[in-house]
Amino acid sequence: MERRVAMEGEKGMECTMEAAAGVEKASRFRRICVFCGSQCGKKASYQEAAIELGKELVKNGIDLVYGGGSIGLMGLVSHAVHDGGRHVLGVIPKSLMPKELTGGTIGEVRAVSDMHERKAEMARQADAFIALPGGYGTLEELLEVITCAQLGIHKKPVGLLNVDGFYNSLLSFLDMAVDEGFISQAARHIIISSHSAKELMGKLEEYVPEYECTLVWDAEKKPLNFATEPESGVAS
Repeated sequence: MERRVAMEGEKGMECTMEAAAGVEKASRFRRICVFCGSQCGKKASYQEAAIELGKELVKNGIDLVYGGGSIGLMGLVSHAVHDGGRHVLGVIPKSLMPKELTGGTIGEVRAVSDMHERKAEMARQADAFIALPGGYGTLEELLEVITCAQLGIHKKPVGLLNVDGFYNSLLSFLDMAVDEGFISQAARHIIISSHSAKELMGKLEEYVPEYECTLVWDAEKKPLNFATEPESGVAS
């Protein structure tokens, strides 16, 4: 009886702390990696979506992992998360620091040797992934984590914030690849898309992998340093 009362008291204290921090409810994720452009794009809606996503992460008590830039959409989402009191980890190759970190650093910056190490570190730190609008780099990062999920290297959710239909053509391509027999229907469901940050976060929270892969990877030689299973209590 005393133990149950104590447990209820601890639970009540946790809820009180979350409420004080402005967190709506406990998330299954501790950190989410966001891929996005180092440019703002032509539409104001892209910039608004980056800020909205940052605030949604804060609301859910989630920290940010991203590519380390402080300009463009990268700067907007990182500022929104940092200003909201959550931890921001920027991972950036040393050679890109003079170009991408104009305007000052945001949160913790982790310098790495090259682009491959950058992706590996972001993947290792994250419990899920979200892509905002962006260019070549954003698309390459997004497709790589999708491919790794298909190969059974990780089971972390992958989300696409399809702002104003920015990714409609990509989604149509994936559907065509399914129709033409290059992607299975189960693998098509690896990527989760939505037009709003709030709806996308809800889908990621509820995501259950449908795609199963029987490949076995050497834990010490996994591409991107992914953990096959998420950490205890995270992204289960």
